[in-house]
Amino acid sequence: MRLHPLHPASWVLDQVRSAGWDVLDLLSFTRASTLVLVSRDSAPAVVLKAGFGGNHVLAELDDDDRKAAYGFYWYAAMTEAERALTREDFRHEIDTARATENADHVVPLLEEGSTDRFDWYTMPYCDGGNFQPRLTAATSGQGEDVAAGLGILADVAEGLRTLHERGIVHRDVYQENVLVHHGQGLITDLGAARRLDTPRGPVRRGPEVHWPPEYSTCYDRATPAADVFSLGVLVYRFVCADIPRHGHSQLDAAPSTLRSVIPATLAHAPEDRPTMAELRDALRRTAIPATALTERGH
Repeated sequence: MRLHPLHPASWVLDQVRSAGWDVLDLLSFTRASTLVLVSRDSAPAVVLKAGFGGNHVLAELDDDDRKAAYGFYWYAAMTEAERALTREDFRHEIDTARATENADHVVPLLEEGSTDRFDWYTMPYCDGGNFQPRLTAATSGQGEDVAAGLGILADVAEGLRTLHERGIVHRDVYQENVLVHHGQGLITDLGAARRLDTPRGPVRRGPEVHWPPEYSTCYDRATPAADVFSLGVLVYRFVCADIPRHGHSQLDAAPSTLRSVIPATLAHAPEDRPTMAELRDALRRTAIPATALTERGH
């Protein structure tokens, strides 16, 4: 594919091509990174994540100019200091992804490399996309196979359990970071992850639907219980077609086997939440008949 030469991602794609990749599609271009579908030497397509992005805002234009810029964006470049910090963060993401080698239900790092201006790594292309369409269908009353969705989320719980076992907290579990491949769930995007032995990031973060309350006081020291809360929010949204609020008022819509587990995952105090393994087991029991569960070994 070819972008307009003035598109800020065009330069990134040129660099990716220079590294020997055939660019098949631009998947996303965000402030900090670019996702590209690529292939090389007739091999199957993979996703390349490049640690380079840019801001885009219309507010930078004067009022008179903004009217003439309909359909266009004004891109504001990062400063060199911001670029240096972003590159440091991206290298941390690569190091963390490397530490998840052979972890089930975690999207693996396949290959990594660098250019003068940014670093990159590749990962498998997941044919089922992310969990967002399933969540949207469920919340609009169009969802059909609840068991399959819960099976995907149980897979993700297993992936997160493995991360925790390896001393890694994901810290950003939500529907777009859950990928689906051949019907199985995988957790991806370790850009916000931290190792349990090292504080990372700001002390406080503002509220988001999927973030636990402790992020307002100790985000930099978040524990595995934070991921339990975030996955619990996603489970609640999927089975109850709502966000958790007002004392989990829609809990009656959840399968009976999850009605005690879900509120526990959403406990205000991290120490009151179940472990990720306990959440995984509850999801598996609900999604899969007991005989099949025994065969899968969970």
